[in-house]
Amino acid sequence: MFSYEDRLRAVQLYIKLGKRIGLTIRQLGYPTKNALRNWYREYEACQDLRASYARQPRYSDADKRRAVDHYLDHGRCIAVTIMALGYPSRALFSAWLQELHPQDCVRVVSRSSELPAEAKQSAVIALCTRQSSAQTIADEVGVCRGSLYKWKNQLLGHDVSASMKRKQDAPASSDQAALEHQLEALRQDIRRLQLEKDLLKKANELLKKELGIDQQDLTNREKTLLVDALKSTYSVMALLCELKLPRSSYFYHRARLQVADKYADVRKAMTDIFERNYSCYGSRRIHASLADRSMTVSEKVVRRLMKEERLVAATSKRRRYGSYMGEISPAPDNLLNRDFRASAPNEKWLTDITEFQIPAGKVYLSPMIDCFDGMVVSWSIGTRPNAELVNTMLDAAIEKVAASDSRPVVHSDRGGHYRWPGWLSRIADAKLTRSMSRKGCSPDNAACEGFFGRLKIEMFYSRDWLHTTIDEFIACLDAYIRWYNEARIKVSLGARSPVEHRQSLGVAV
Repeated sequence: MFSYEDRLRAVQLYIKLGKRIGLTIRQLGYPTKNALRNWYREYEACQDLRASYARQPRYSDADKRRAVDHYLDHGRCIAVTIMALGYPSRALFSAWLQELHPQDCVRVVSRSSELPAEAKQSAVIALCTRQSSAQTIADEVGVCRGSLYKWKNQLLGHDVSASMKRKQDAPASSDQAALEHQLEALRQDIRRLQLEKDLLKKANELLKKELGIDQQDLTNREKTLLVDALKSTYSVMALLCELKLPRSSYFYHRARLQVADKYADVRKAMTDIFERNYSCYGSRRIHASLADRSMTVSEKVVRRLMKEERLVAATSKRRRYGSYMGEISPAPDNLLNRDFRASAPNEKWLTDITEFQIPAGKVYLSPMIDCFDGMVVSWSIGTRPNAELVNTMLDAAIEKVAASDSRPVVHSDRGGHYRWPGWLSRIADAKLTRSMSRKGCSPDNAACEGFFGRLKIEMFYSRDWLHTTIDEFIACLDAYIRWYNEARIKVSLGARSPVEHRQSLGVAV
């Protein structure tokens, strides 16, 4: 307790020093920070301090009476009274009982002084040899357990072996320390595995990552999001160690996340464009699509945001379908000679067959590609790579130019479909010119092979066809080709689709 003068001196010095708590306490050597604050509040409210503090009693007279009455009405057991009321301590209750009912206070006089020394020694021997429990020995002698241990300390000293405190017939195992060490190691492994599991679940929930993703493939920004999401369950340091995220990087990205993202609308638009277009658009086409939406950002920013949002078009290679059946008829010359440029529509056409293998079966596509803008002039889809597949596609393509004077060069590989009589007769009747690649030389038909590659990467490889039927797959393939012609933009065409490009030139589609 501090006197009135001490408290007043501390408050006045606190005010004089500009309310600097630390400096005030260092000069005076007292009090605590909270005490000084309380004194100042009192001084500020009353312009003075109380002369003294009278401590209010914790329990009122009614509380005392209630406790004593409960003791008298419930078997005169102090433990029962304290357990029922939740107060007071045994010593304080004894004082209340002595004050209110002194006649009920029974003083127990120890009988230990009346016992001979031989009896005490026998009791101590029985206690040390553990012939029976300490309470049983005390009851036989007629004293409390405390007296029994007091005799032991008097006769044997306080440094007696602690073996008497446990049963002699239960020796400690020699492997106990090793078992405890192993148990602790297992507990640590469990905590670590639980932490890894929670990190993977949270990454799947917040970041839309696969459950088996490697934590080290995450960016520092994504790791920061995971730490903030799990810091209520685990310590921040444990999370940082598990994710191998430096502490400085965590606080840096945490501060960055709290700042409003000026590219939030751009990120949302980019994701929408990417998902609407078979998840195949790269930075250039997304940049062009954003420009159509009047969102002006540089292509460099688009690449960075795509990397942060993990908008990556799938890339993969598969074994190419081959239709070569030998030299069943004379092959024409390679008129294109890898020159796939065309100054106008319907000058150069390319065709080939590609295979799609799904769990439900195989599907084949035969398209006709215009070299002018890459437009798919006609196409046919079937489950067998036969003559009907290519002839149907050729008939549809011929209908497109029947009413015009255009007679394109039809270029293909040396597959058997393009050397059978049905194909040859249709080419001759329509007055079209044939051209063929060299044997086993796919670059001679590279533009058509490029279309197949884009088709499979953008539509086929990135999707799961496990529960898709043949008819459903054919419908999806047909929808993609229509989207390819009408909506898929090409940077080389001024960020337009083939149909939009032809409409801008005034060419009939």
